[in-house]
Amino acid sequence: MNAKSTPHTSAGTAFASPEDAWFWTMGALQARRDGARRSGPAAIPRPCEPDDVVRCLDGLYRNRRINLSHARVLRQWGERQMPPQRGRAWGDDCQLWQEAMDRLAPALRQKGIVA
Repeated sequence: MNAKSTPHTSAGTAFASPEDAWFWTMGALQARRDGARRSGPAAIPRPCEPDDVVRCLDGLYRNRRINLSHARVLRQWGERQMPPQRGRAWGDDCQLWQEAMDRLAPALRQKGIVA
């Protein structure tokens, strides 16, 4: 593995949960899409970049551990910065969210992204 493909360094505070990592990732991706540039140290240094979390998700998709329905729910609720809740969510969103988080957690822990 070369330096460019290394997903994280030992510096930084791991996230407490896969949900925390996902919401941070979505916030960073939204800021990037809106034109924000990295302009200094983060308030809390993290052991990864947002793209590292996305790569973990991509690996799950490629290995057929999640599908496009999971990805849709992650995107929609990630943009809202909140998990789906019974009464607010429609269809199987709560179940798909939980399945995606359960499958994402080991990959993020293995990389030191989630404690």
